[in-house]
Amino acid sequence: MRRSFLIALVAAMGLLPGCGSDSGGSSAPSPAPTPTASHRITVTSSAFTEGGTIPRRHTCDGEDVSPPLAFSGVPADTTGLVLMMEDPDAPHGTFTHWLAWNIGPRTTELAAGQAPQGATQGRNGFRKTGYGGPCPPRGDNPHHYVVTVYAADRRLDLAPDATPDDVRRALTDHTLATGTLTGRYGR
Repeated sequence: MRRSFLIALVAAMGLLPGCGSDSGGSSAPSPAPTPTASHRITVTSSAFTEGGTIPRRHTCDGEDVSPPLAFSGVPADTTGLVLMMEDPDAPHGTFTHWLAWNIGPRTTELAAGQAPQGATQGRNGFRKTGYGGPCPPRGDNPHHYVVTVYAADRRLDLAPDATPDDVRRALTDHTLATGTLTGRYGR
């Protein structure tokens, strides 16, 4: 009986969403290739530096609002920007915290808590639309949160429930430039 209880408990824990869950990834058998480009976009935040600690305000332990972001070096012929924020350190695979596409090509910044105007925001790994801040399991080493911005040469025609892999596939052969900013957070 004790063994049956433990098996049921472990199975039930696998159904709970959160940073430690793999529900933020794709259900596809193999991940989509990462779009590549020869040009670089510079992605910065006034809230944290490259490799720095993401302030509590932008996490599940604080206000859970997106950090301020700035982009430069976006090619002039860009049709739209794509933004992803992912935690590659999540225990069950990469966890998506933010996914947005068809952001205006002349967008140079997003204020803290600001959704990209006119863009489609996808579902994050918490199964909610928009931003969901870092929320690693307590006691883990600090996780890395990678914000990636892609410049696309076309608008992406995707359903609002598109996965990160769907977005990556749509970007294949349509990526003009990319850039990343990595922050860390631990609890």
